[in-house]
Amino acid sequence: MKNMIKKWNQISLVKQISLGLIVGIILAVTFPEAAKPVVILGSLFVGALKAIAPVLVLFLVMSAIAQHKSGHQTNMKSVIILYLIGTFSAALLAVIASFMFPVHLELTKGVEELTAPGGVTEVLKGLLMNVVANPVNAIYNANYIGILAWAILLGLALRNAPDTTKTMLTNFSDAVSKMVTWVIKFAPLGIMGLVIESITANGLDSLLGYGKLLLVLIGCMLFVALVVNPIIVFASLRQNPYPLVFKCIKESGITAFFTRSSAANIPVNMRLCEKLSLDKDTYSVSIPLGATINMAGAAVTISVLTLAAVNTLNIQVDIPTAIILSVLSAVCACGASGVAGGSLLLIPLACSLFGIPNEVAMQVVGVGFIIGVLQDSFETALNSSTDVLFTATAEYKKQSKEGKKVNINKVNIKKVA
Repeated sequence: MKNMIKKWNQISLVKQISLGLIVGIILAVTFPEAAKPVVILGSLFVGALKAIAPVLVLFLVMSAIAQHKSGHQTNMKSVIILYLIGTFSAALLAVIASFMFPVHLELTKGVEELTAPGGVTEVLKGLLMNVVANPVNAIYNANYIGILAWAILLGLALRNAPDTTKTMLTNFSDAVSKMVTWVIKFAPLGIMGLVIESITANGLDSLLGYGKLLLVLIGCMLFVALVVNPIIVFASLRQNPYPLVFKCIKESGITAFFTRSSAANIPVNMRLCEKLSLDKDTYSVSIPLGATINMAGAAVTISVLTLAAVNTLNIQVDIPTAIILSVLSAVCACGASGVAGGSLLLIPLACSLFGIPNEVAMQVVGVGFIIGVLQDSFETALNSSTDVLFTATAEYKKQSKEGKKVNINKVNIKKVA
């Protein structure tokens, strides 16, 4: 038994997850009823990630800022700029694709009880109110903007604390990071449970009627991941971006695809940044911040579904309005929560730009929930893997400016215990 566990631990995590994925598909297809109890493994895995992530962010950021050495510069400005460029580019691409491949919807009902934001001001107000949220409530509700604000303030307040206090913070940070590695070790079982749940609960029959819509949505997200993001990375580093792009997709995107939550994927992304030897002072802030505001996939979803509603109602759209929609989608995406389906409730806000009644817009949200099993999975994979991609890009750009030779084609993933 010990030899089997030892051999299993020698296999890379990606291969372990792939094996869990294959086993999950086989069980769900061949023994769907018998496999249903295994679904609990997926719920436990996602629940554990969501539980540990707020505590991890609080202690990592607080410790990093308290220990921050004077003169040591972080890359947060560069990372945020990349986040904003990436999100707007995704929204603009989705608008262009929707013009090229117009989609008409069969509107659905059943989500009238949901409440959507009343305007961009309300979205931005919500973000600002999250900053000043009670710290206990922020941790309890996984409000990462609030957690970051408190962690930064506490870290700054502890800059002049005794070394023993700073050592204690570091010990807590290391302990929570160690707990994350324990949780991630169960990723193969968790992914297996999530796959079984997805196939047995939703099936694929309900998606066939929305084939063209899914093709446009998923096509846009894949284009952003494999063309737009690499162009942004190349423009920053002037090197072949694909080795880094594929590493981020493989190490981050796969787990995000199945957890369907950027917030739950924060521990995975933090661990990947550590394996890429990135600056802890930067990624401890940029990764949880990215889970809140770096939402290229959400921008695609909002743009495509809004224009699908516009086409369905035969509303004419001119170029200036299309550009305004791109900006609005990007802003709305930054306000989308990092949970499954978080972007869908912002669709009525974008629909209001064209005078579409809220009742009709909520029917479009209903369509979003029907296709959510695939739409949200691809969206989260794009959002979460891009957090690491842009954090790494900013880091390597900084190193190049400092005169260090950086070759991202030979960036090796170091083994982290």
